[in-house]
Amino acid sequence: MESYLFPFDSLICMLLGISFTVWFTLLLVFIIVPAIFGVSFGIRRVYMKSLIKLFEWATLRMERGAKEKNQHLYKPYSNGIIAKEPVSLEQEIQEMRRGSAEPEFDMSDIFYFCRRGVESIVDDEVTKRFTAEELESWNLLTRSNYNFHHISTRLTALWGMGVLIRYGFLLPLRVTLAFTGVGLLVVLTSIVGLFPNGRMKNYLSDKVHLMCYRICVRALTAIITYHDSENKPKNGGICVANHTSPIDVIILASDGCYAMVGQVHGGLMGVIQRAMVKACPHIWFERSEVKDRHLVAKRLSDHVADESKLPILIFPEGTCINNTSVMMFKKGSFEIGCTVYPVAIKYDPRFGDAFWNSSKFGMVNYLLHMMSSWAIVCSVWYLPPMSRMEGEDAVQFANRVKAAIARKGGLADLLWDGGLKRGKVKEVFKEEQQKLYSKVLVGSSEDRSRS
Repeated sequence: MESYLFPFDSLICMLLGISFTVWFTLLLVFIIVPAIFGVSFGIRRVYMKSLIKLFEWATLRMERGAKEKNQHLYKPYSNGIIAKEPVSLEQEIQEMRRGSAEPEFDMSDIFYFCRRGVESIVDDEVTKRFTAEELESWNLLTRSNYNFHHISTRLTALWGMGVLIRYGFLLPLRVTLAFTGVGLLVVLTSIVGLFPNGRMKNYLSDKVHLMCYRICVRALTAIITYHDSENKPKNGGICVANHTSPIDVIILASDGCYAMVGQVHGGLMGVIQRAMVKACPHIWFERSEVKDRHLVAKRLSDHVADESKLPILIFPEGTCINNTSVMMFKKGSFEIGCTVYPVAIKYDPRFGDAFWNSSKFGMVNYLLHMMSSWAIVCSVWYLPPMSRMEGEDAVQFANRVKAAIARKGGLADLLWDGGLKRGKVKEVFKEEQQKLYSKVLVGSSEDRSRS
């Protein structure tokens, strides 16, 4: 009996060996080697254009099927509030008082604050920045809208084929590339770290980082369009960008080398950090050091003062926003007094949602979402360098840079702190509204006494 099973087992092992050999040969020839030399065969671009045509066809089928069944298609949520020009608190209260400017408290003033409160609840411009961006049409992903693939049999079959392709072929391919990229990064940066400091070590470090990040980009089937490359960050400066996802780092670092800033981690992330810092002077802080603003500022200042070191990459929002807006920039990065290189990143949500809602999904779950999406498509704009103007404080400088990034990326420019994602509204905001209302009363009484 064993003599008959042995040849069969050998055949199975031989076929598996051939399959793995063919698999890694294809990866090496068509993905890894082109990534090493920074070239592309254009396969991802063709893949993206094919997906766009597929989505357009699916949308038409969906609309026809919905009409036949007299169903209403899903549309992005609209609250019905018509946007109007901003008006001061004093003007709105006077309008509610029908032109009266009496300094005393009026019961009608309460309705102003009630209306503003209701508007804030209905059209909460903060909370909705931490949920997935809504789509006008279905991209054949269940998580964009579950009900779409029940409209017609063809759409259901197409969705099923998509599941098989994404999880049966793309996901294993991407996981293999991700492990390859991260593994090479750890091994090669550790080897480069053995070289003495100098031009050769810097050159090898740059090549290793670019190569590994480009492999990781291909692990996401990322299709990136870089604009205005003449404005790319240079040594001795700080690169600041809006933050949507942890892969923002990979997106930018696959086109240029940066010094990373972050907190020291344990586990696999800690292994990667320790390997990277051997080859390049990245800035890692211990948990106890992160809260020391003076220590952080000093280490950043010392780094940018040395023009031989790479530009620092920082995301001043401090948290991920859902690709629709830019929220308040922390002022720490703008107090150093060096050249700032703004960068705007905008993702195309039709192919996959890049936003990481860290309060809802863990890193593993998030990466699974990313690697099981159709692709990651985004545009990157390098803006002209900006410097702090005379008489401008760090907050004003940060707001000016943020506004420039928002305009270029077509994002909403919000003044709210991204920390509201996990925390409560600061008392300062409440006190500000109280001060504005008190000025209405006090100011009116002063004007009356003068007259």
